[in-house]
This record gives sequence, structure tokens and C-alpha cells, in this order.
Amino acid sequence: MNGKAQRPEEPSDELRDEAAEGKAEIGTDGEEADPAAALEAAEAKAAENWEKYLRAAAEIENVRKRAARDVEHARKFALESFARELLAVKDTLEMGIQAAGQADAESLLEGKQATLKMLASTLERFGISELDPEGEPFDPEFHEAMTMQPSPDAEPGSVLTVIQKGYALNGRLLRPAMVVVAREPEAAAE
Repeated sequence: MNGKAQRPEEPSDELRDEAAEGKAEIGTDGEEADPAAALEAAEAKAAENWEKYLRAAAEIENVRKRAARDVEHARKFALESFARELLAVKDTLEMGIQAAGQADAESLLEGKQATLKMLASTLERFGISELDPEGEPFDPEFHEAMTMQPSPDAEPGSVLTVIQKGYALNGRLLRPAMVVVAREPEAAAE
């Protein structure tokens, strides 16, 4: 050795952190911390976490029940405004029936036409559209072919006659239109 005394290196930050943790476990007077106190602190922390878990689980269950109630309420009363509008149509029909004894055929027809117009506008307000495909190409997604009929005038595969109109709710089919589809006329017997 050369006669100079070597100075020890400064401890790293990691070593300082480990030493600080060790001092926390071992009392400041150099004795180990009471294991019973450490266990008691861990049990208290576990009890606190369990309580938080139970509260969170209860809150989630409450949210689930509230959402289920809201969905059920929406399902029950979704048609409320539609039903309210239909009541006006029903009232008009009842008034027409009551007036039938004193009215002539022409005024009854006018009343029926006005009621039908009121019903059509109510349906339209709620997104229910009429499918009246006469003259349009046959579409199996929106039309139900009842029969095919030869026609020299109509294009083959097009709707020749509408037996019953169809309806769609906001573009989604409620009832297909029942139609007669045109086909090519048969060739004359030679």
C-alpha cells in the first residue's frame, strides 16, 4: 500500500433509499419494530381496503339496478306520445260514428278522408312511412309477392299491383307490401 488513506466512495441514491427503509423497519434506537404493531397496521389497511371494495361493489349494484329500472320505464312508456296522438284519431272516428245517423253519404266520406289524413300525418310524424311500390322493381326485402301475372305493358319483375301497402319505421320494415309481380307475356301459340 502506498501510505495514503483511501477515502470511501459516497453511497448511491439506491443505497440511501434502502437504508432509509431499513431504519423505518428497525427502530431509531437500532431495535426491530414490533411485529404485532406491523401486523395490526396491515390488518387495519386490509379492513380499510375491504370497506372500499364493499362500497364500490354496492355502488355498481345500485347503478345496475337503476339502469334496469330506466330501461324498463323506457320500454313501458316509449309509446306514450304516439298513443296520445292516436287518441285524437280515435276521438275523430267516434265523432263520425255518432254523426252517422244524421249525415249523408258525402259528408261521411269527407269525414273518413279527413280522419285517414289525420292518421297518416300522425304516423309520418313518428317515422312510419308507407310502402306503395306500384310500378317499382320488385324488392324481396320490402315486398311480398303474392302471385305473378303476365303483362305486355309492365316491365317484367316490376310491381304490377299492390294488394296491401307495406310500412316501415324509420327505414326498418314493419310489414312488407303484398304485391302482384309482372312477368313476360306468354308467346302466342303457333
